[in-house]
Amino acid sequence: MGLTVAAAFAPAAVAQQPPAERAWIAGDHHIHSRYSVGWDDSTNPPSPIIGGDAIYPIPMNALMAKHFGLRWMVATDHGGPNHSRVNLEMAYPELLMSREVVPEVIQFFGMEFDTPGADHSSIIVPHTHDEGERLHELESGWSKRETWPTDIARNTEPKMIEALKFMRGLERPPLVIAHHPSRSAAEVGGYGLDRPEELRAWNDAAPEVAVGMEGAPGHQAAAFTPDGTLDPRGARGGYGRNPTMGGFDPMTARLGGFWDSMLGEGRRWWITANSDSHVHWREGGSDFWPGEFSKTWVLAHPEYDDVLDGIRSGRVFVSTGDLVSELWVTASAGGESAETGGELEVGPTDPVQIALRIRDPETPNANGDEPRVARVDLIVGEVHGPLTDPTIDTNATTRVVRRFTDATWSREGEWLTMSTTLEASELDRYLRVRGTNGIEAEPALDPRGEDPWDDLWFYSNPIFLTVR
Repeated sequence: MGLTVAAAFAPAAVAQQPPAERAWIAGDHHIHSRYSVGWDDSTNPPSPIIGGDAIYPIPMNALMAKHFGLRWMVATDHGGPNHSRVNLEMAYPELLMSREVVPEVIQFFGMEFDTPGADHSSIIVPHTHDEGERLHELESGWSKRETWPTDIARNTEPKMIEALKFMRGLERPPLVIAHHPSRSAAEVGGYGLDRPEELRAWNDAAPEVAVGMEGAPGHQAAAFTPDGTLDPRGARGGYGRNPTMGGFDPMTARLGGFWDSMLGEGRRWWITANSDSHVHWREGGSDFWPGEFSKTWVLAHPEYDDVLDGIRSGRVFVSTGDLVSELWVTASAGGESAETGGELEVGPTDPVQIALRIRDPETPNANGDEPRVARVDLIVGEVHGPLTDPTIDTNATTRVVRRFTDATWSREGEWLTMSTTLEASELDRYLRVRGTNGIEAEPALDPRGEDPWDDLWFYSNPIFLTVR
């Protein structure tokens, strides 16, 4: 007897369908609202001034994120005296409303943490029934600016390690991502509030919590004036003394530099990108809207837990100016394969096949441009294990092993495909990919007054090749 119509559409039949595959979905984990407040110092303690720093309501940020193609975002307001109450009693209720108003965008609760002993960082709280209380607990307990009068004992590196260990012990641990790590450096190539040994200590204390750093910081519109002309004094990202390189933080962009030294230890240390939106450049600020210029792409189902898992697991690539919208990197050997954020076990005599498939969209970006990928670099470095000196910020083995151009890739519509083979090695390695619309062999220091739309890059997170 054949199936009836009712039986054919019964829940059991639907349940037998294969689950939808993960897709690349774009987001932003560093967005300020009007609850990044100013402070009235005439009162004791200082009183929050709503809209005194950043100016937009959370639903407006979410609407603009949706407009510019984001599927997820994090509300990240920074603090001050008793700001934990501002987040809990004002920002969180508005976030709940924003989720109702803009349900198409997954909206995490978090904050730009006033990090003890360091610069700022994102805290991204898992989506739970008590997420508001969890963030209040973290901000009130460890934010270096929370107390009044100021408690200098809070602003120490051991205090941050204490906070990370607490987060690590939670049933649903949050994520911590270091913000604009080189912005406070006093000179080119230097370090400021965030130093290599400090970020290593974070990752040592809580490797499933402190998972990475902003590869491309926000404030990328710093050179624009409200009428759209360029200010020759404007520094991308607000990096006034230690410029960005192709819009990326030097700790990421310098080939064989800090990021590669972390990967060379085998650390799962990932990079992201974001807007750091406070005030749009057309209204006198230095910012793009969420998703307007920078995107963090996560391979995930459009669900809170899977997006968080994707970031924690490194299933991430980042792009500026919508130069690319999908980046598939696959390493294969011995019948097995791994993709971005993954690990592939290989034999010491196994060559490794590398396949890249990149979507170079033909639709205009937010500036009305249709940028084209000019070059793609495959970068490989050796994994040597933990270093005895945590201040090291180089990996001398890292190099570009293949440069692809339109002469060496295939194009079909929006898709670029290319491949190469890595020779067998007895050493553990990692590989990562970057690309640009420009002609620089290496990203150069960004001059003041640069139009960011002219200098676009994308970076993948690594795949680890482990010799069995």
